[in-house]
Amino acid sequence: MDQAQTRKIEWPDDGVSRIPYQIYTDPDNYADEQQRIFRGPIWSFVCTEQEIEKPGDYQTTYIGDTPVIVLRDLEGEIQVIVNRCAHRGNLVCINREGNAEELTCVYHNWRYDLQGNLKSVAFGKGVGKTGGMPDDFDRADHGLQRLKCEVYQGLIFATFSDEVAPLTDWLGEEMVENIDRILGRGMVLLGTYSQYMPNNWKLYMENVRDSYHASILHMFQATFRLNRLSMKGGIKLSDNGWHHISYSIAESDREEEQYDAKKLRAVKDGYTLADPTLVKGWREFECGTTLAIQSTYPNFVVQQISNSLALRLCLPKGPEECELLWWVFGTPEDTEEQQEIRIKQSNMIGPGGVISMEDGVVGGWIQRGTKRDQDKTTIVQMGGRDVAPSAEGRATEVSIRGFWQGYRDCMGL
Repeated sequence: MDQAQTRKIEWPDDGVSRIPYQIYTDPDNYADEQQRIFRGPIWSFVCTEQEIEKPGDYQTTYIGDTPVIVLRDLEGEIQVIVNRCAHRGNLVCINREGNAEELTCVYHNWRYDLQGNLKSVAFGKGVGKTGGMPDDFDRADHGLQRLKCEVYQGLIFATFSDEVAPLTDWLGEEMVENIDRILGRGMVLLGTYSQYMPNNWKLYMENVRDSYHASILHMFQATFRLNRLSMKGGIKLSDNGWHHISYSIAESDREEEQYDAKKLRAVKDGYTLADPTLVKGWREFECGTTLAIQSTYPNFVVQQISNSLALRLCLPKGPEECELLWWVFGTPEDTEEQQEIRIKQSNMIGPGGVISMEDGVVGGWIQRGTKRDQDKTTIVQMGGRDVAPSAEGRATEVSIRGFWQGYRDCMGL
């Protein structure tokens, strides 16, 4: 797709503080995103090492909307391979996960090893001395497409690009430090779930970076003092603005008591919890951080909300739909009680609870509200028009502007 098609998007002459509604619906622009962003100079999270522990273990997922296989080959090395047979383009792996000694396309039985090399072609020499592949057909030239991959703290990332910087350099020091803080003790996977949303993937990633909507939309958090905008906190951004961390900190032991179910009092009279253990927790990090939402460009999230630790990946499913994948985890040192607390808090926050359910609904409402006014724009000017870290609080949309800075950089807009 050439740049002329990208230029169909008429970007306002106001930096990244106004976003055209057209960006959430235009099918040509969506197709261009798949090439320029997801197949461009970025690292995409695909799955965790824990999910492919043994040789032959595999998971199928997507980078953007390109299907890929993440596997551990028979030598124990991790491979990320495009899930597309070199013959006719059929999916090679149909199952979500499994264990295999080789990869075989069910359509015409082309067989590949776990590094993507083509090993055999059914009837390649023909039948009864007729048919078959041409004499100059070389199996070595027709393997599956392999991607470059790196692993950090049990997280597997892959890229189509030969030009992108090494993973930790691409993330930057502050982003790596937070991943170390959350995942450095090891990861015990407690469960996974997914959430389908009727909105463009970028609307969800804006929501992830919207650091002040939680005190308004998620009234459960404010009512039971789990998160308030007045808490000490701020916004960290990578040097180019692409990645972000929104965080809040309990300033004292007295403030930490607000997370104690036995001492909990609702902000509004008359509101109580039938099960106060829903918000029971413990002070987990010496730094006092009680909330940290980190997004790495374009669509990956590392979450700490109280004691709920999770990973999220937002997969585009066309211009106006997306799927949110969740990995809920704990640490090897957790007690049984702590593990139960993590699961309960994660259920409260996830799509069956009171947080992500609301975020998913709002995204769909924006998609419906903006569809027929493509010449208009959103306003992203809370906290100014710049793209710079904020150490003075979270009443700002600076991290959303950082996302759009990355978007414009990748898309050439």
